[in-house]
Amino acid sequence: MGKFEFKKCGDIEGLYEIQPTVSGDARGYFMENYNYKDFKEAGLNMVFVQDNESYSTKGVLRGLHFQKNHTQGKLVRAISGEVFDVAVDIRKGSKTFGKWYGVTLSAEKKNMFYVPEGFAHGYYVLSETAHFLYKCTDFYDPSSEAGILWNDERIGVKWPIPDGETPVIAEKDSRYPAFSEETTLDF
Repeated sequence: MGKFEFKKCGDIEGLYEIQPTVSGDARGYFMENYNYKDFKEAGLNMVFVQDNESYSTKGVLRGLHFQKNHTQGKLVRAISGEVFDVAVDIRKGSKTFGKWYGVTLSAEKKNMFYVPEGFAHGYYVLSETAHFLYKCTDFYDPSSEAGILWNDERIGVKWPIPDGETPVIAEKDSRYPAFSEETTLDF
């Protein structure tokens, strides 16, 4: 058995949910988070150049983010808590253009989500708190920062926000435009 199980996500090309093999005993556990050789064998031939971490409390929604230039592929996971993670295909000409896919990531399950270049990305915190890690294929570039309004009706993400609750959103995220040709990437 390999160290990772790679599962394609729906009909959107390039998205993968990844389950690592976890070895454990009474002392705890061990797992690989990433192995270039195993990922390459699965057809994921990316190179990561930056690791990021965020901490959020329940009800925080971050996204939907992307970079116009210096586009980033991301390998994401929750190392504590649980989040609902979303990728939106914004690749002009893609057969799944404007479609979204969501997956629940949890520290307990230890699953990961690979979001390639050409996608907007965001997540909503389901647990009391969550630590979220992500590896990126390009460096963060503030001048390339962009996004799409998290609740854009054209995309229609089904965020698991309880009835009567409002997500906690950064001011910049609330000002992002609706999905349109200007919020897409040439791929």
